[in-house]
Amino acid sequence: MLPTLNLGPLGLPTGPLVYLIGAWLALWAVDRAARRVSGRRVAAGQPALDPERYYALALTALLAGFVGARLTFVLLHWSSYDDNLLGVVWPLNTGYNAVGGAVIAAAAGFFYGRWRRLPLWPALDALAPGLLVFLIAVSLADFLGGAGYGSLTNMPWGIDVFGVRRHAVQLYEALAGVAALGAWWAATSARVPVVSGRPFLWATITYAGGQLLVDAYRENAALMAGGLHVTQVGALAVLLTAIALLAWPAGRREGQTAE
Repeated sequence: MLPTLNLGPLGLPTGPLVYLIGAWLALWAVDRAARRVSGRRVAAGQPALDPERYYALALTALLAGFVGARLTFVLLHWSSYDDNLLGVVWPLNTGYNAVGGAVIAAAAGFFYGRWRRLPLWPALDALAPGLLVFLIAVSLADFLGGAGYGSLTNMPWGIDVFGVRRHAVQLYEALAGVAALGAWWAATSARVPVVSGRPFLWATITYAGGQLLVDAYRENAALMAGGLHVTQVGALAVLLTAIALLAWPAGRREGQTAE
């Protein structure tokens, strides 16, 4: 755990720093992914993609998610800001709602894509690596900042948290993201036929499956009635949906989205 990075007299919180690095790497990953997907499409006789449009799409979603996460947090805790409006915009190193940010980012990305007439499945294929890179950064930021902790373990790969050995669930999440990136890379290789949406769905299945396993080792997991883990239920729903879409004939899937 390293909540603060000390550089001489300067102390930098590692969480925001990792988020900034993760956002930059995510945008870079989208640009590289769009070029890779475009090259595979051209080789298969399909229309090329314009990487700049997908980079702009990712940047729009990222900025909207940042603003949305902050505004959602402010609205949910308005009593703390109604007499301090400056606190809404400063400081910005704390106070975000991840769910609100994710919803607003998805909405902004969707409407931007519609405005620019970007085909849905190729867009998701190009965006998937960037999203995974950012999720990996979030996991690493949580690990360094100490947000959340795993269940007790005697395994050698456990980590010491406040004097007891626990599962490093944040690092497990990061590994799930790396595995999902590997699945995306495999789906865009020259040995696999070009099918729009397949790289995104392979990556989604891998990451959701990883979350389904990892959350079982989370000590402070959010619970539903009956003791079910909220994250596991959501991951299972995403996993089954992605499998169903992957099994759906590609021609019908692309036709439904007017590619």
